[in-house]
Amino acid sequence: MRWALIILMTAAVFVVPEAAPCHAHAKPSADISRGPDVLDTGSGDTDGDISHTSPDISHTAQPPSAISNISATDMLDIAGAGGKSDVGVAVMDLQTGQTISQDGDKQFYSASLSKLILAVDALQQPLSDDEQDLIHRALSASDDEAMDVLWTRFDGMDAIGRVAAEAGLTGTHAPDDPSQWGEVVITANDMLRLYHYILGSPVRDTIVAALSSAPSTAADGFDQEFGLLGVSGAYAKQGWMFYLPSDVYLHSAGVLDNRYAVAVLTTSPSGNWTTARTAVNAVSKALLVKLGVNG
Repeated sequence: MRWALIILMTAAVFVVPEAAPCHAHAKPSADISRGPDVLDTGSGDTDGDISHTSPDISHTAQPPSAISNISATDMLDIAGAGGKSDVGVAVMDLQTGQTISQDGDKQFYSASLSKLILAVDALQQPLSDDEQDLIHRALSASDDEAMDVLWTRFDGMDAIGRVAAEAGLTGTHAPDDPSQWGEVVITANDMLRLYHYILGSPVRDTIVAALSSAPSTAADGFDQEFGLLGVSGAYAKQGWMFYLPSDVYLHSAGVLDNRYAVAVLTTSPSGNWTTARTAVNAVSKALLVKLGVNG
């Protein structure tokens, strides 16, 4: 009877109020070390089929970059809005390349943001209509079943490395466990580099169209309207993952007004989706206010 009571109490602690895809198996937290501190958006050597040109920014006059008015102290305050959550936040002006971040090279498990990386690699190959549909579902509704197929069919482990090399992602690498695509390691600065690369490549239209059609409710029933998703003029890839024993990963990375690439990566130790959602929304709102959006 005593053991039955302990089991029931343990189960009650870890019940989460919303769907929790990408469940990583129980194991000690990985040693995710910091990457380099310098953000380099140069194309480097690119041997793939995708040419790395400048993003397609309108030739009409652009207002001055809002990033110029954001200080290092401001970024500390923005990250601090996440409370007890670990936060990596970064923003890039896609027109000028100017970037500012707080813990932008701090490494996080990707959750569903790995779908965006894999899509870049898969879209360089001839695809069937079914495969195109799988990519659209994985990016828009964040469909885990679609990602499972894509991960296996398009050599997900090596695909992460190929995209990292092509796009200059210095802190991104494949997971230690090949079965756990949610454990791809990423950084906020690398997500900016990835969007900069995507927007200058032939895969741009396919990816932007999929992200722009993301529904409020994901394929698994999770409410993915947090962070950047739902903000006027923005499209984003969202990520969420409950990692035993109590870490909640909640990420939002996208493009605002075709001008700014934004990445907000968070890990909440609370084991609670509401707390995690409050943190990522607070960080995102604080950054958007500084950018002059919804402020």
